[in-house]
Amino acid sequence: MQSFDVAIVGLGAMGSAAAWHLSERGLSVLGIDRHTPPHHFGSSHGHARIIREAYFEHPLYVPLVQRAYALWDTLAAAGRTDLLMRTGGVMLGPQNGLLVSGAMRSAQLHGLPCALWSAAEVRERVPALNPRDDMVALWEPRAGVLFPERCIETMLRAAAARGAELLYETTVTGWDADRGGVTVATSAHDYRAARLVLAGGPWMPELLPTLRLPLTIERAVQHWFRPSVDEGLSSPDRLPIFMLEYARDRLLYGLPDTGRGVKIATHHEGERTTADTVRRRVDEAEQLDMQALVQQWLPRVAGPLTESTVCMYTNTPDRDFIVDHHPVHRRAILASPCSGHGFKFASAIGEILADLAMERTPAFDLAPFRAARFAPS
Repeated sequence: MQSFDVAIVGLGAMGSAAAWHLSERGLSVLGIDRHTPPHHFGSSHGHARIIREAYFEHPLYVPLVQRAYALWDTLAAAGRTDLLMRTGGVMLGPQNGLLVSGAMRSAQLHGLPCALWSAAEVRERVPALNPRDDMVALWEPRAGVLFPERCIETMLRAAAARGAELLYETTVTGWDADRGGVTVATSAHDYRAARLVLAGGPWMPELLPTLRLPLTIERAVQHWFRPSVDEGLSSPDRLPIFMLEYARDRLLYGLPDTGRGVKIATHHEGERTTADTVRRRVDEAEQLDMQALVQQWLPRVAGPLTESTVCMYTNTPDRDFIVDHHPVHRRAILASPCSGHGFKFASAIGEILADLAMERTPAFDLAPFRAARFAPS
């Protein structure tokens, strides 16, 4: 039985980042994925992902995303490729709404260089957007676009160059921990490792059958539109990434045209599902609903809908992450229940996972991400 310092189950955003950091530190790494990453079956695809700094969810994420920015730049330089495009970003909605007030709180607490725009200023500065007169926008200059497939390819290439063994099209059928390490059973062979990182995304419930964490899998649909009036309005230099609270606590987000059209989706409005039964087909009614939203809020981008695809969120009840040692088996580490907003952090979370695997204290307080917060009272 082959033996490694660390085995990683799942090579999406978090798993590939862990493989990169662990192999860079000289550890022997085994990475396993049931498909060939980057692939479109999980949660780490979609051609373009948002990275933003004035984090409306909670200010605790700001230092983490700032570290992620630095590590994405490090990875891009080492891989000699572009991974991040800075476009700036606007968080748009009622000033006292969930989105704008949360982003302002993070910006103020961390002293971020942001500006508050009126609806008229938004229409002047970002003519693709059509906010209501009672809306405002928080502008943040460092927000932008990550290219997820390229990020994963670059991290896995860096890991392989340092000797990581990466197994694709291989299903993990179980794992077991003892005092000496962890045994990972797969559809091909069994493997031994001193530590195990579980980064299975929507397959996490199957990887943790006895732990009974309150994880739910959500189907999320993303759409691409070809601009209809003035394609220049949708270019990255004229359309920043944006999030829009279009109704109370209901969010629409979008990214500029970086080659495939303008990407638009709603956030946390999908049906519950599982990784293996998710409805992959996007029906006409879903597309019509999105076209109506685009016609209302981005009328000058309301051209033909050219592509729709499905991914999945792995949600916790509070929508914060789980990054922690397994509460029973310390040699196993849990990662990637990221509630639909994790990709941007992957470069930094991979560093944290490497610290945990090496029994080092991470630079960030992981108390908000402990699995124990969901323990029965």
